[in-house]
Amino acid sequence: QVHLVESGGGLVQTGGSLGLSCAASGSIFRNNIMGWYRQAPGKQRELVAIVSSGGTANYADSVKGRFTISRDNAKNTVYLQMNSLEPEDTAVYYCKLGALGRDFWGKGTLVTVSS
Repeated sequence: QVHLVESGGGLVQTGGSLGLSCAASGSIFRNNIMGWYRQAPGKQRELVAIVSSGGTANYADSVKGRFTISRDNAKNTVYLQMNSLEPEDTAVYYCKLGALGRDFWGKGTLVTVSS
């Protein structure tokens, strides 16, 4: 079993920055993909960014150039640096770890961007 704990959410003004982190613990397979997803009120959960254990990252078009995902394999932690935040980025942000065909999710952290 894998346990994920997110931290770093909060309230920020438009144009501001915020950093999220997610620490994984438990039985973690070495080759995995960690990432961030978000769900805004009344909308489906969507991918924000993912990064492989080898460091290859992919981003949703809506956050390219503004968000940066990174990871520390020694700490089993993934980070999301969010810059130039917009009200449309307001959502609950969830961390996910995928390995061997299984997905594990964190409980989420709320990010609110005020206009």
